[in-house]
Amino acid sequence: MVAIRSIAHEQTYPLRHSVLWPDKPFDYVKVENDAEGHHFGAFEDDKLIAVISLFVSDGAARFRKFAAHPDRQRQGIGTRLMKHIITEARHLGATTLWCDARLDAADFYRRFDMKAVSEVFYKGPIPYAKFSRTL
Repeated sequence: MVAIRSIAHEQTYPLRHSVLWPDKPFDYVKVENDAEGHHFGAFEDDKLIAVISLFVSDGAARFRKFAAHPDRQRQGIGTRLMKHIITEARHLGATTLWCDARLDAADFYRRFDMKAVSEVFYKGPIPYAKFSRTL
């Protein structure tokens, strides 16, 4: 059984690093305003298997550093986390939700009515676009 719960931002770092940017230094996965965010983890048998961070400001919610352990991807855990942060963003007063999405994950975000609202840009060799939706 997978449980989603709030976690400290420091708890997100190992998964962020190992899944998203394993070739970068550990500090690369830290976000300047991590302490101000809302961080959530998916746990199975008390093992952290996926993380996501939510930042809300001026009615806009941005999620960042969404990562699931590679052997737990494509099993519905990310879907549960997305539904959770959509609910949380609304609860926190946000009217829009957005992220910088890796293009290889674009179809996943489209399933949540998110649409690309920017040109493609790169973080290192990885193509991204800003995706957004109204809440």
